[in-house]
Amino acid sequence: MRNVTVGAVQMSCSWDVQENIEKADALVRKAAGEGAQVILLPELFERRYFCQEKRYAYYDFATPARENPAVGHFQQVARELGVVIPVSFYERDGLRLFNSVAVLDADGTNLGVYRKTHIPDDHYYQEKFYFTPGNTGFKVFSTRYGTIGVGICWDQWFPETARCMALMGAELLFYPTAIGSEPILDCDSMPHWRRTMQGHAAANQVPVIAANRVGTEEVVPCQENGGQASSLKFYGSSFITDGTGGLVKEMGREEEGAICASFDLDQLRDEKFEWGLFRDRRPEMYGEIGK
Repeated sequence: MRNVTVGAVQMSCSWDVQENIEKADALVRKAAGEGAQVILLPELFERRYFCQEKRYAYYDFATPARENPAVGHFQQVARELGVVIPVSFYERDGLRLFNSVAVLDADGTNLGVYRKTHIPDDHYYQEKFYFTPGNTGFKVFSTRYGTIGVGICWDQWFPETARCMALMGAELLFYPTAIGSEPILDCDSMPHWRRTMQGHAAANQVPVIAANRVGTEEVVPCQENGGQASSLKFYGSSFITDGTGGLVKEMGREEEGAICASFDLDQLRDEKFEWGLFRDRRPEMYGEIGK
């Protein structure tokens, strides 16, 4: 048996980077104290979700991975606690800016960076203003506790993301997220959001771990943002599924904290062979997907 315990952190975020890192640190330690060996933090947790508004000054938030405060901090935490931590951050690479995750192994080593493939552009989720579409392709990372795949928020809506990572050998799928209210659409997307990822787990027979933020974040009109006034209420609801897509742990819409669940990776591997979903794939018939 190869047993692994995973954790997901749910938290609100302020504009104070150090305050957010300290809160995330405490919740990572809480999850580790409950046995978690791979612990996921929400998307862009270093500060408020700045993509709600367009401001040129926010480009300065981006840093190379080696200079990012959260990446550096959690390299030390990963080494101290012996845990794997995927860390979401705003990455600068020359004159290009990316929405990225650095995957930190249990000895603190940065195993590499994945850059968000699918970049949304919607009312108050204005990410195309800040991020270049990722150029890494989908990636998996061989960690101390198994092979993991990481997508980032909007990536989670695309079944191709999960399928590609599963085909590359991912035994667990992680999605750091920042999602909440849809003020223009006037709908509650949370159940749809969950069901989409539950489907990825079921179709690929891989547990899915999603970590979201909570809290209401408001934009005050100013000259720099063109007089925009808006508000997003992030709905939390972080969760962990099993390999059939069933929810095994979940959080509410407002609470902060961490959840954990354990899996036998060898058992999950055996179940893939038993069901034959990957045996019976017909890639030569899927050309329409690539058009």
